[in-house]
Amino acid sequence: MALDNLTPASNSTHKSKRKGRGQGSGMGKTASRGANGQKSRTGYSIKRGFEGGQQPLQRRLPKVGFYSGLVKPYVININKIKSVANLEEITMETIRSVHKIANSVKKVKLIGAGVKELASKIKDENVLYSGMAE
Repeated sequence: MALDNLTPASNSTHKSKRKGRGQGSGMGKTASRGANGQKSRTGYSIKRGFEGGQQPLQRRLPKVGFYSGLVKPYVININKIKSVANLEEITMETIRSVHKIANSVKKVKLIGAGVKELASKIKDENVLYSGMAE
């Protein structure tokens, strides 16, 4: 046995149908496309969602739902909440000790006049200030 004389097992393969090759093939004349009309023509393709001119389902139904995966930070104005500005070291834990924040909050952003001076006190990557890029 060698690669050059391999053949498939008997009756395991069959010839493909040749459409439009005469009446004797059983698929001659219209080549199984039916009679006249747009669908019988070469190059015919229907657009996705096309319903024959009727308003398509995706346009009949209202737009619903979108969930942004972007985590928006909880914003604290240090001009209004002085206790955060007076902290020695600013981390999520120290902010939670002086200001009530939900446990679901993962990031905090500090805003307000004088927030740049607090930059050296920030010791947590989840605490941003308005001068930093998000």
